[in-house]
Amino acid sequence: MNKRRRALLESASNLLGRAEAIVQRVADQESDSMDNMPEGLQSSDQYEKMEQALENLESALEYIGDARKCLEDASE
Repeated sequence: MNKRRRALLESASNLLGRAEAIVQRVADQESDSMDNMPEGLQSSDQYEKMEQALENLESALEYIGDARKCLEDASE
């Protein structure tokens, strides 16, 4: 792979890194909201939706990490 294509992959990886930071920030905020929810609401539909959203965000973080690793491997 030539330098130009490697540079493009590096740019893509950097963008994914920025996206990863945003998703992590949202996941942290959602987790904090869940932690601060009163016990009486922790069995509510809203809490379950928050749990599902957090699980999805954690999956997205894994996928982003995997994508960055794939880009790194491709540029070697």
